Amino acid sequence: MNSFIRIRRDLHRIPELGFQEYKTQEYLLNFLAGLPQDRLTVRKWNTGLFVKIHGLNPKKIIGYRADMDGLPITEDTGYPFSSIHPGNMHACGHDLHMSIALGVAEFFANNPIEDDLLFIFQPAEEGPGGAEPMLKSDIMQEWKPDMIIALHIAPEYPVGTVALKEGLLFANTSELFIDLTGKGGHAAFPHKANDMVVAACNLVSQFQTIVSRNVDPLDSAVITIGKITGGTVQNVIAERARLEGTIRTLSPESMKTVKRRIEALVQGIESGFECEAAIDYGSMYHQVFNHPGLTLEFFEFASAMDGVEAVRCREAMTGEDFGYMLKEIPGFMFWLGVNSPNGLHHSRLMPDEAAIPLAIRLLCGYITFKSQLGDRP
Repeated sequence: MNSFIRIRRDLHRIPELGFQEYKTQEYLLNFLAGLPQDRLTVRKWNTGLFVKIHGLNPKKIIGYRADMDGLPITEDTGYPFSSIHPGNMHACGHDLHMSIALGVAEFFANNPIEDDLLFIFQPAEEGPGGAEPMLKSDIMQEWKPDMIIALHIAPEYPVGTVALKEGLLFANTSELFIDLTGKGGHAAFPHKANDMVVAACNLVSQFQTIVSRNVDPLDSAVITIGKITGGTVQNVIAERARLEGTIRTLSPESMKTVKRRIEALVQGIESGFECEAAIDYGSMYHQVFNHPGLTLEFFEFASAMDGVEAVRCREAMTGEDFGYMLKEIPGFMFWLGVNSPNGLHHSRLMPDEAAIPLAIRLLCGYITFKSQLGDRP
């Protein structure tokens, strides 16, 4: 078995939620301690890591980011290496992301190139968001890359396929939490209460008009309410209700429009149902916008590599806080095919592990090529 497939399985067993990745960080540190140390500098940041591999004659810093956290999902894969943390699972492929990054780091620790490399093991991508504060950290400001790369597994593509596009790849995203407070009461006397279940249902229905009537039809937006809670028992009118959802848009302007209309409709619910409402947008992620020149360069490099097929994809409503890094640093993210019948965030996500050594080979080749080009980004 490939050693980095084994590492992926080790990491798959210990998924941890955002900013709780203590065992994961310890595992990564133990691996890195076994690499040649003469050109390696490792610095902790919260539950994440910055790993710098010093080049022979550096003219730039090439960055590579891998996210670390799992999701609050109960695993149903039947793997012999299933999660040992009940209710948590690496259901978004971050275990693969980390194992690939370690494979690339091992190669360059043993085969140094001219330029410096910075590996960023980032916590809390799934929430509340680790990229933005990591980007603002003193370590990042000291070691800020001249360009940066990341990948995300793609269950819908076969192993050997990488998919990407210049410009917008992933959407602007925002969490959405709304709490409604009215007046509870006996189910037999509804006129003496303000029913927040009814108010919540009305609000969800009204949200459906935002995309259809307030967003430019040539743009795109999605509002999803994935969870509603309210009430305590079947014969008591609910005093409180809570809506939890997500907003996704292809442009920052549409995000502003959607939030403005949500706030207006919530104010209307407050007036119409004589209740109080509070809105919390939670974590907000900037769009992933790929640098056109670097993306095209990588596309051409990957297309010429044996065993790799590079394809152009469309933008997706997926959210990724790597967008904050691309906002400040030229770079790109690409999809890595892993051929799983079940998709991202599914309890039975089972990526084909053959994608791991392929991705390591591709990235080692591209980074070497990029360093040989000289000092331009």
